[in-house]
Amino acid sequence: MAAHIRRRLRKGATTTAVAAAAVAALAASQAPAAPLTEGSTGGDQQAAGGESGGPEDDAATGNSPYYTDLPPLVTPDRPGSSSNLPAATGSAEAGIPASVLAAYKQAEQTVAGTDPACRLPWQLLAAIGKVESGQARGGKVDANGTTPSPILGPALNGQGFALIKDTDGGAYDGDAVHDRAVGPMQFIPSTWATWGQDANGDGRKDPNNIYDAALAAGRYLCAGGRDLAVAADLDRAVLSYNQSTEYLRTVRSWFAYYQRGTHEVPDGSGVLPTSPSTPAPSPTPGGTTSPTPSPSPSEPGGTKPSPGPSKPGGGSSPSPKPTPPPKPTPPPADTLGSLENAGTGPLTATAGGTFDERVSVRARNALGAPMAQLPVTFTVTGSTGTLFDGGRKTVTVLSKADGTATAPALKAGEKSGDFTVTATAGTTRPRTLTYAASVTARRADAIVRTDSKALVAAPGEKFVDAVTLKATYKGAAAAGVAVTATLVADADKPAENDRGPHFKDADGKPLRTLALTTDAEGLLRLPDLFADENPGTYQLVLTTEGGATVVIELTVEAAEETAPPEA
Repeated sequence: MAAHIRRRLRKGATTTAVAAAAVAALAASQAPAAPLTEGSTGGDQQAAGGESGGPEDDAATGNSPYYTDLPPLVTPDRPGSSSNLPAATGSAEAGIPASVLAAYKQAEQTVAGTDPACRLPWQLLAAIGKVESGQARGGKVDANGTTPSPILGPALNGQGFALIKDTDGGAYDGDAVHDRAVGPMQFIPSTWATWGQDANGDGRKDPNNIYDAALAAGRYLCAGGRDLAVAADLDRAVLSYNQSTEYLRTVRSWFAYYQRGTHEVPDGSGVLPTSPSTPAPSPTPGGTTSPTPSPSPSEPGGTKPSPGPSKPGGGSSPSPKPTPPPKPTPPPADTLGSLENAGTGPLTATAGGTFDERVSVRARNALGAPMAQLPVTFTVTGSTGTLFDGGRKTVTVLSKADGTATAPALKAGEKSGDFTVTATAGTTRPRTLTYAASVTARRADAIVRTDSKALVAAPGEKFVDAVTLKATYKGAAAAGVAVTATLVADADKPAENDRGPHFKDADGKPLRTLALTTDAEGLLRLPDLFADENPGTYQLVLTTEGGATVVIELTVEAAEETAPPEA
């Protein structure tokens, strides 16, 4: 909600010392969370990772006021995490109203499905919800998760707060002159217009609905490719919500507290933050100051008052000096949220063939909507020789209006085996999808001789007639099919024979097994066959890749007997 509501732990000169002791005790009692990054250790001037506070309307809340109550000095009594805690200490503060808790957990699951690299924890949403609205005013929501009356911050009119003129015609905040922070997560209308969500499926994006607001906050915190498991990214995310290092520390305290354990309480029974102290007076044109009281935020229709930062003597601290604006966060419509399979089926093809399936992905932005005109690069990796149409291993395609990007057709190489196709998009934090693909060897389901002549040879002679065969697959010529030719004595026991007909190698030595390949017309012409000195009937077995087989009979005639010469 713009500058800070501060709860005074004690009044007078002891305020600073007591607050420091409270923070130290709190830190000692809680489980470690991602530490504050260097540069986030003091004051509101310097933000984590080099970001600094800027114009107040750059933040999701317009830097509206927030509750600065700190968690109890003991942690929730979660089994295994702490022991012997006083029964009346901490348990109430650890309770989160049922609908509010459900909304935070639902938002975590939804974002995990569209932007898993963000690693959004629901406890962070709970921490922000605590300091922004006291968990929707203690969980006062109806069955749909909507507050019975709007939770509104003060008018951001420049009088002690940021100056943000009306952007919604009063549609969300009822103020047609200036904007106000709205709802359990305290979005200003201009930010809600960009980030608003319909998480409860009622067809409306309502900032006063805890489900809608929690999901909007989750997507907002994940913007710009942040990984919230990284301390610097988490700090930047929180500071983008409200540009104050004190705000960051308060949220961090509750985040660590909820990480140690929490429990569900009935809606409407959550602990409300302590009523704020009287706000610091605001300067008037004449140089004097005048109080700017506000009703308690726990009252229906009430607004959070201006902050009352105090010095150890009770005097007011000076207004912070202007600081440079933070690095701009890309709007959600321009931020890549996820890359998903757009229905690509199994990627298989025969060597030399074209894949029936084309690799297709769908890009979504940080809001989960289709993202158009996004460059997506597809890359083939492997040794099969497979390439995209046009002979390229890498292509880049722009996504269409529905977020889909489809790679050109894949042309299988001549080598069988497995390979992958990787789709990559985004620069800040690239998203990738990898598809497994395979090339199978060319196949034939039939192989036959092209003639039926008997193959006969005399001992030691060459078979005169050449052997030609044709391989087919589903009736079509099967080009480039591997065929194994083996000379055996018995086709029922197709082991290579050590005698009888044979082929010859380059040195003229006998070969009785050859690896061959059909030509472009599916034809296979065997090399010359020779008979040895062993007469008999032999068999040539030819088997294709795919299992088709043909057996050809070979006959080596016995040598003719000659009559002895007459005496």
